[in-house]
Amino acid sequence: MLYKRFTRLLHHFTTEKLQASSRPISLLYSFTKSFVAVNNYILAFLLLIPFSIPQSSLLPDSHREQMGDMAGAANIVFKSTDGGQTWQDIGKGLPENLKENDIQRVFTNDNGLYLRTGNGLYHNQPNSTSPFWKKEIFPDKQGSIAPGKAGMYAYNFDWQSLRKVDSTRGWVPADTNFQWSLVRTVFETAGGTLFMASRERLFRSTDNGKTWKLLFTGVGKIVESNGVLLGTGPKGILRSTDDGENWKWMLMEGGVGIDVEPIKGGFAAITYSSASNTRRVRTSYDGGLTWQPIDAGLPAQLSITSIIQAGEDFFCGHPDGILKSSDHGKTWKLLLPSKDGKIFNLFVSGNVIYALSRTSRGC
Repeated sequence: MLYKRFTRLLHHFTTEKLQASSRPISLLYSFTKSFVAVNNYILAFLLLIPFSIPQSSLLPDSHREQMGDMAGAANIVFKSTDGGQTWQDIGKGLPENLKENDIQRVFTNDNGLYLRTGNGLYHNQPNSTSPFWKKEIFPDKQGSIAPGKAGMYAYNFDWQSLRKVDSTRGWVPADTNFQWSLVRTVFETAGGTLFMASRERLFRSTDNGKTWKLLFTGVGKIVESNGVLLGTGPKGILRSTDDGENWKWMLMEGGVGIDVEPIKGGFAAITYSSASNTRRVRTSYDGGLTWQPIDAGLPAQLSITSIIQAGEDFFCGHPDGILKSSDHGKTWKLLLPSKDGKIFNLFVSGNVIYALSRTSRGC
């Protein structure tokens, strides 16, 4: 039928009986008539085909969650593999509606970055590509995570600890006998000594948590390097050289210890100085005994959050953004400016740098 209509159109246009001046008008009329007829046939054909448009509300919850996770969260987590010269937004694979302060805990080890938010534990390997995150199974009742000698700890303020030992056994209960609540810090040394900060008190166990000893009050983050332990506290930075049995205040400027990190051959720390009413950044290369300032080229601020080392360079989380020093803190260069008053918390895994944008320090 359609073939006859179009061949008739051509025959009518080429006939000798039609005057030359009238052929274009006749062609337009015939073509329009045939085009309308074709559209009618197509419409009738489509009406005979049964189909429906799927609605997202009818999708299983698990599928909707997967789609949301793949969409990602922009401008929250960044990654640099070239010493901070370029930064890649690695939000793809995180929950789409994720906000900075929804992130509850973050830490890095040799396997990359671990991020705890909502009901998920998300892992980014240093060499991972889009989608950047692998979502791992996480216990429902535990809200916090901490690295451990044989894996990681998952715990809540009432302790109720679970410990991830390996990929085959998954999460298994840690054999501990901790009776206190409001757990804020969990740290395990390379030798297996376990520390727990609860209600501003520090506890120590050398038998895998079966018995605990109260050491003192007031401790935050604990790190280890070459057998020396350093911790942040309300007076500054503490030091222990006997596996945490005894501690001594080392870096005190009339204010609280903000952060401490192991670096090559020593430690880096951020403390609050009551004299200057700013946060100061220092390094130590004798196990925390003496400290040298490396913030002469940094704009003085009350909100410096992070100090790490990747390769031979130092990187600082500053209200201005992420700054880098290649001369041990004499000069600093701005690499990634901050936006909307947010501050970057920095983490390192090998030579890979992670930057977490936060509206407050919080992790």
